[in-house]
Amino acid sequence: MQDDKEKISVIVTGGAGFIGSNLVRYLINNTNWLVINVDKLTYAGNLESLKDIENNPRYRFEQVDICDKNGIRNVFEKYHPAGLMHLAAESHVDRSIDGPDDFVRTNVLGTFVLLEEARFYWNKLSVKDKERFRFLHVSTDEVFGSLGSSGFFNETTPYRPNSPYSASKASSDHFVRAWYHTYDLPTIITNCSNNYGPYQFPEKLIPVVILSAIKNRKIPVYGKGENVRDWLYVEDHARALHKAFTLGKPGETYLIGGSNERKNIEVVTKICEILDEIYPCSKIGTYKNLIEFVTDRPGHDFRYAINASKIRSELNWQPMESFESGIRKTVKWYLENQQWCENVMTGKYQLQRLGVGKTDLVR
Repeated sequence: MQDDKEKISVIVTGGAGFIGSNLVRYLINNTNWLVINVDKLTYAGNLESLKDIENNPRYRFEQVDICDKNGIRNVFEKYHPAGLMHLAAESHVDRSIDGPDDFVRTNVLGTFVLLEEARFYWNKLSVKDKERFRFLHVSTDEVFGSLGSSGFFNETTPYRPNSPYSASKASSDHFVRAWYHTYDLPTIITNCSNNYGPYQFPEKLIPVVILSAIKNRKIPVYGKGENVRDWLYVEDHARALHKAFTLGKPGETYLIGGSNERKNIEVVTKICEILDEIYPCSKIGTYKNLIEFVTDRPGHDFRYAINASKIRSELNWQPMESFESGIRKTVKWYLENQQWCENVMTGKYQLQRLGVGKTDLVR
């Protein structure tokens, strides 16, 4: 168990990404820990997301690829951490359909490298420091596959990944579990539902809808918009990860969900209604007029929903944001931070559709 008031060092991989940057910010603001952000800075990792805490004396940044064995070992030797919170991952399903190679490399090989370097470091620790050390692996509910119109995922749900992304995360989960059972490395796994909130790279549903709308561009909705997701506000997720890291039991898995199931079309129309209220555009009338149904994503899972009773009862966590409060905060944040959006989209991605599948692969 970690003490928030203790001045320990903790590594956060992927700390410049969406969930990672929110977690780093939470830890800086709510603990006395030295937080080491390890990030390769791919297209979705942006130090712009950490401008408000980058000069904090308890924050460090190391630009290292998690697949780089020597680089990761150097980070362990330099900071002597009390644990590692592993969030670095390729995470967009549509991108995994177009190019699965990066997902296998980062999500599977990268996790393996971290596990081995953590084990190498952990084996040299004192008995007391070994008992305190934690390797928290942050994963997704997508590893469980698709639900029908009823039922919920829980910690004993069998794995049935249906996309290259979810298959890569399922593989990494299995490696983490194996390192606990084989080598006694004190690992903990969390699987979360769909996150939303500030600093999400504008390729996911909610930021795409907001930014497309305010640019008066068509708002793409897959199929008929009937697919269902459980939405979790990212700051609630950060609190849950802190709980899992400090209070979670090694070898255990905790599912983290917002208990906010919504059809995709309901999410889209809600965003449009909020924009109509706080950012009206007389040119188009209502933003709902921009909604355009497009060909569905290949292998699109119908429904995800999480039973989060274990983390609620055992670690005393529960979400603070309802979907209504969280989505309003999110819309306002993107309206107030359009420059951030422009800055992080300076590469090739400009809200175009991904995940249609490549048929021209060169072998």
